[in-house]
Amino acid sequence: MQVVQPIREQEKIEQMQEILIRQSHRDWLLFTIGINSGLHLSDLLTLRVQDLKGKNKVMIREEKTGKEKTFMIHAKLGESILEYVKFMDDNDFVFPSQRTGKPIKRIRVYRILNEAAKQIGLHDIGTHTLRKTFGYHYYQKTKNISVLRDLFNHSAPSVTLRYIGVQTENQMEIGQQPAMNKKHA
Repeated sequence: MQVVQPIREQEKIEQMQEILIRQSHRDWLLFTIGINSGLHLSDLLTLRVQDLKGKNKVMIREEKTGKEKTFMIHAKLGESILEYVKFMDDNDFVFPSQRTGKPIKRIRVYRILNEAAKQIGLHDIGTHTLRKTFGYHYYQKTKNISVLRDLFNHSAPSVTLRYIGVQTENQMEIGQQPAMNKKHA
C-alpha cells in the first residue's frame, strides 16, 4: 500500500489548482473543497448542490463515523461554488460522473489527483492527500493537535501527527527513518 503525503508547499497547492481548473471546474472544486474541509473522500463525493449552495457554513453527517461535521466556506470559494452549480438542481451531486450523474468514483479521483501532481513533480499523492493537506496546514497555522485529533477522530495526537506527515518531516530533519503506518496511509 502506498503511503500518501500532504501537499506541504502553498506554491504546489496553487499549481495543482491551476492545472485542475484548466481541465475541469468540477476537479478544481473537488480539490479545493477537499483541502479546505478535511472531509473524508466518501463524504466529499456524496455532497449535493443543496449542501453547499449559498452557504458559508456546511454541516454534514460523516458516513464513516456517524458524527456531525461542520466546515466553513470562505467567500471566494462560495462564489466559485455558486458559479459551478448555477445550472444544476439542488438534489444533484456536486461531483458527478459525466456518464452516470452519480458521484465520480474514488479511483477516478485518484487518477485526477495523480495526473495533476505528476505535472508539477509531486509523488506520493492519493485520495487521502486532500484530508492530509487540510490537516497539515491547519496544524502549521494553529499548532493545535488536540482539535485536529478530534476533527479526524483519531485515538491519539501521535496518530494525527503521523497521519499529516509532521512526524515524518521532523524525523527527516534529524536524519531518522519514519516508521510506516499502513493503517492511516
